[in-house]
Amino acid sequence: MKILVLNCGSSSIKYKLFDMSNSTVIAQGGIEKIGLQGSFLKLTLPNGEKKVLEKDIPEHTVGIEFILDTLTSAEYGAIKSLDEINAVGHRMVHGGEKFSKSVLLNQEVLDAFTACNDLAPLHNPANLKGVNAVTAILPNVPQVGVFDTAFHQTMPDYAYMYAVPYELYEQYGVRRYGFHGTSHRYVSKRVCEFLGIEQEGTKIITCHVGNGGSISAIKDGKCIDTSMGLTPLEGLMMGTRSGDIDAGAITYLMDKLNLDGAGVSDLLNKKSGVLGIFKKSSDMRELEAAVANGEERAILTEKMYFYRIKKYIGAYAAALGGVDIIVFTGGVGENQATARWGACEGLEYMGIKLDPEKNKVRGEEMIISTDDSKVKVIVIPTDEELMIASDTMEILG
Repeated sequence: MKILVLNCGSSSIKYKLFDMSNSTVIAQGGIEKIGLQGSFLKLTLPNGEKKVLEKDIPEHTVGIEFILDTLTSAEYGAIKSLDEINAVGHRMVHGGEKFSKSVLLNQEVLDAFTACNDLAPLHNPANLKGVNAVTAILPNVPQVGVFDTAFHQTMPDYAYMYAVPYELYEQYGVRRYGFHGTSHRYVSKRVCEFLGIEQEGTKIITCHVGNGGSISAIKDGKCIDTSMGLTPLEGLMMGTRSGDIDAGAITYLMDKLNLDGAGVSDLLNKKSGVLGIFKKSSDMRELEAAVANGEERAILTEKMYFYRIKKYIGAYAAALGGVDIIVFTGGVGENQATARWGACEGLEYMGIKLDPEKNKVRGEEMIISTDDSKVKVIVIPTDEELMIASDTMEILG
């Protein structure tokens, strides 16, 4: 079975084509700048070489047509005909309370997903464009939706509710939903496979740390808490997002800076986090280099970034009643040894001890804790696309 996985953003489409007979990627790439000047498709060739194909791409249907044409082209193709694509799996961002698992897409499902647009106005409409484009081009190919929020729907009500008037939850769905659910689900399952243990009976803290970041507490394979909330703004300090902030500070800044809702959203989502403190960049690699050069603002930024991760690990160990495994994943979690060390330093009292040599690993599955560490700390590279492809295959039988 060959499954095409699509991740459609407002101006981008990422794709991977899987041969699920052996779970291998046979083609991958992405389109950038949809609807803008200079749009292009960047694909990865089988030898690892990158190739950029420029084309005017005014909207998503044209973009998906371009991807399909490339997949079947004589020069860059991975398949001879579109008939070889058995199904399409979509990353769908916000399913609200309606979806607790992946589903076969039909009009009823799409209507329920559209009703969640207010909760993710930048992401959900873009996801729908991808679904509609595939429907137009490949009308007979089944499509499956895999929701970022679904894995977190096992959180108990006392964990996901905000202490605001209850009618705001009833009328507008104001509660914590969480994101990165496909990644948290994948790595929490994969780490147990890696260790040769069952998910049942395990207490795992998964740290998906990248330009966006979230942490989840997972007991017996089910999420009981996660750091992101109604939107992806809550929780950790991120590349350009503030993470947790006093709501009173927000209204104070709105008054002082004369900001409306859109203005304060832009401030907290796009101008804060690492970028807001460091100023030079939101990229952790540039921050790490500046720290090595002894730049004071960089050192402060890094300390703040690591401290938030450490604080959530401690909180979720309490929520779980202890922890057996801590997983690091995501761009930073998989590749930055200093971030993992900084997040775990000082947690020795919890039975967490990192091995400095093992911790140098980048992008590979590896136990990085010492042999006598009571808590296993492990790097597991995430694979959300494979999770989407696996769900799609399972649903289609």
